Amino acid sequence: MALKLCSLFSRSEGSFKEKSENLVTSSRSSSREEDGFENLGSRFTPLSAVADAFEELSAVVNAAGEITGDLDLKSFCDACSLVSVLFGCLGAAFKFAELEYCSKVSSLKAASTTYITLNRALDFDVKNDTVRTAGSLSRQIRRVRQGIDLIATLFQNFLSSYDPSLKEAASSAYAKTCAPYHTWAVRTAVSAGMYALPTRDQLLLKLNENEESANREMRRFIKASAPIIEYIDKLYTSRNISLDW
Repeated sequence: MALKLCSLFSRSEGSFKEKSENLVTSSRSSSREEDGFENLGSRFTPLSAVADAFEELSAVVNAAGEITGDLDLKSFCDACSLVSVLFGCLGAAFKFAELEYCSKVSSLKAASTTYITLNRALDFDVKNDTVRTAGSLSRQIRRVRQGIDLIATLFQNFLSSYDPSLKEAASSAYAKTCAPYHTWAVRTAVSAGMYALPTRDQLLLKLNENEESANREMRRFIKASAPIIEYIDKLYTSRNISLDW
């Protein structure tokens, strides 16, 4: 999948389209050459699709210091929707996270026709004092951000161990990223579901990857998602909104 970066940031100048496209080409080529995988061909898998999408978002976010703009909400949702496939591969343990994540992405995508950018969505809730209200756009963005962080942290744990079981990697990732914001009932359900996780080899099979290719694509996603997570956090802290919810 190829996102059109000319729409990732709202900007009217014609030169922005060229600059965005150059950023994507340069960023993706550089990233793959650094890892020694410049000849990837046209093989697409759930992991490579997610990594591609987040690299495109990341390329623009990383250039935000020199490009005046605002991250497009629909393009953000298009990239985030690809992450749902990864949740689906993890089975019952993350079923609640998958349902919540997909619901939030779907709601934000529907709202993107009215609130074109992430900044506008947050500004609407700040103005109406609904930032932490259940169902608010600000709350949905926070939960989607946590879902991205959960997958990135799980991948990091996957890369740092060759344990055939994913229980420790998944439990640690959940405890760090989402557990502090879930109710006792949800945490208990997730804990029980950890015993139904696929093995390492089963996950690779579900993702249509081998050990080498999975490691490569996971590294790409971890690297590309970090600036997105940081960008979202700054949207809140710049408005004096804490991140402990």
